[in-house]
Amino acid sequence: MRHATTANKAVENASLTDLFKICSQCERLCRKEIGVRIPRPLGHGPSRFIPEKEILKVSKVDSRTQAIFEDAFAALGRLDNISLVMGFHPQYLESFLRTQHYLLQMDGPLPLHYRHYIGIMAAARPQCSYLVNLHVNDFLQVGGDPKWLNGLEGAPRKLQHLRELNKILAHRPWLVTKAHIEQLLKAEEYSWSLAELIHAVVLLTHYHSLASFTFGCGISPEIHCEGGHTFRPPSVSSYCVCDIANGNGAQEEMLGNHLVTETSCEVEALMEKMKQLQECRDEEEASQEEMATRFEREKTESMLVVTAEDDEMVPARDVSRHFEDTSYGYKDFSRRGEHVPTFRVQDYSWEDHGYSLVNRLYPDVGQLLDEKFQIAYNLTYNTMAMHKDVDTSMLRRAIWNYIHCMFGIRYDDYDYGEINQLLDRSFKVYIKTVVCSPEKTTKRMYDSFWRQFQHSEKVHVNLLLMEARMQAELLYALRAITRYMT
Repeated sequence: MRHATTANKAVENASLTDLFKICSQCERLCRKEIGVRIPRPLGHGPSRFIPEKEILKVSKVDSRTQAIFEDAFAALGRLDNISLVMGFHPQYLESFLRTQHYLLQMDGPLPLHYRHYIGIMAAARPQCSYLVNLHVNDFLQVGGDPKWLNGLEGAPRKLQHLRELNKILAHRPWLVTKAHIEQLLKAEEYSWSLAELIHAVVLLTHYHSLASFTFGCGISPEIHCEGGHTFRPPSVSSYCVCDIANGNGAQEEMLGNHLVTETSCEVEALMEKMKQLQECRDEEEASQEEMATRFEREKTESMLVVTAEDDEMVPARDVSRHFEDTSYGYKDFSRRGEHVPTFRVQDYSWEDHGYSLVNRLYPDVGQLLDEKFQIAYNLTYNTMAMHKDVDTSMLRRAIWNYIHCMFGIRYDDYDYGEINQLLDRSFKVYIKTVVCSPEKTTKRMYDSFWRQFQHSEKVHVNLLLMEARMQAELLYALRAITRYMT
């Protein structure tokens, strides 16, 4: 026991570089002296979209990020690729890990194995096998019944009853009604308590949105997970078949470099638009009628942004068995022939309504979520690409409000005409794909927007997309719960 304790302390005190050295030494020992076949990672680093050297450089330069990584490794025995990529923004990463730890491991209404199973159900809807596999392992570690993993029909009825809410929240949250909540709370012997339901809703929305981040940043599976390794020796080419299939080929990289050269003035043009919009704000303010018209126009235009080819994607069996109705997916808010009322934030907001409801039924979680939303929304280093001392608040608000607009959520005090000025077509395609159909995100989409910006800035964009999506889902779910309670 004493030796084990000493080993644990050694791991806690080791830097990431030391740990990588230990792993490589163990690999040589196993291969040469024991004859064990050693798996080789299929990808090059934590992300298929971001060069590995860019990510590893962060932990070496930033002592705060290094400390967060080491604490996470000591607590969980692993450092997942999501955390490595989020490490570009240590302030956010710290808040994210604290919130996720509370939801999954601290005292709460739901037992631990239920929490991980709900994570599996939620991640399966957007076909995120990365998160599904992660929580399958965690589910088993906390004593979950392996039979539940054969399919949703093997899980308890109480969890099965979540499938409809999971489906709607993941793809069309504006359709959640008081009736959906009532069905769960009045299901006789399989009923949910309000506190349990709040915990489940937060978990569902957390993993729906985290799936968007996972696809948006091209997160690669860890080497020990399915799809993360191979036993074949390295090929002569620096790219393997899976890289080319994912759009990581050398030809596309050369094309990307050519596009960067062609768009040398992209950042300057965006900054000039921001300056002009600020001047227009200072000179005159649009009427409430005009603001409403601009919202409707932007909502309609967002429906014309196509996420990707319309070919139906059939989810892999290991993911699809965790949910039903595989054909159900995102459809534009208020399509032609339908009328769904606009969700007005002045009538029901996170700050005035959602926060207090969550905190009352699941203490401290409202505070943790609020902090995470605020950090993602307000995070800035006052830079844009190579420019310093830049106020990016206008741009961040445009991104956040565009996402909420796609979900039919309107801020009365925002001029939606700014969105078209600040977000170009390729950026809108990326945003809509990551938020609404994340499994269709490609490296080409990632490379096509903000081509002069740093990868850390694109990761920040994905933090905004993730948190704005989560808040939008929560607003609809919490409003329905409030209506049931009143």
